[in-house]
Amino acid sequence: MAEEKLALRNRIIGLLLRDAREQADKTKRECAQALGVSTGTITAYEEGRKPISLPELEVLSYVLDIPVSHFWKREMEVTAEPEPPPLEEVLALRHRIVGALLRQARLEADISQKEVAEMLGCSSGRVSSYEFGKHPISLAELEILARHLRIPLEHFLDEQEGPVGEWNRQQEAFEYFCELPREIQEFVAKPVNIKYLEVAMKLAQMPAGGLRAIAEGLLDITY
Repeated sequence: MAEEKLALRNRIIGLLLRDAREQADKTKRECAQALGVSTGTITAYEEGRKPISLPELEVLSYVLDIPVSHFWKREMEVTAEPEPPPLEEVLALRHRIVGALLRQARLEADISQKEVAEMLGCSSGRVSSYEFGKHPISLAELEILARHLRIPLEHFLDEQEGPVGEWNRQQEAFEYFCELPREIQEFVAKPVNIKYLEVAMKLAQMPAGGLRAIAEGLLDITY
């Protein structure tokens, strides 16, 4: 029974490894070179005929740009999440949202479509098509208008719950995390410290009076 479980687990790991390699557009040869083994060994790993070690999996995770926990955390398979809409639909919706935000900013600044058209060197009809999402506005044109309207370009970024917006938020969070001091990164990355972070989040949400009461209580205990 134990041998059957191990064999099944090795096949599952192999399938996950092959899927991750193909998603990363890496060849077996590239993976083999990273480990210093033959391409036949990579094939054996992916087919589950040969068990792979954790250090080898760590190196391949680095090469394939995925967390090593991908090979044992499979919550996605048991969590029923709605399928994201096709990217074509997401794109069309985003054009309409950007246009609506642009129109709102223009009206708040009390600027006519004709004035915007003169800034961009196009017709008022083209500006109207931008604002109603019928025609995508170029990034260069959007930058010009954002500067003139005195709003950050980030104002037009996707902040919704769709796949693009979620990806943007993850990228921003990761960039901010990378800017933190090394010791803070190491503290945050340790699962054992999650409780401390949750306490810090709750304290950050408390009013000043509540924090003061906690500090006074700690002083009473200390002294």
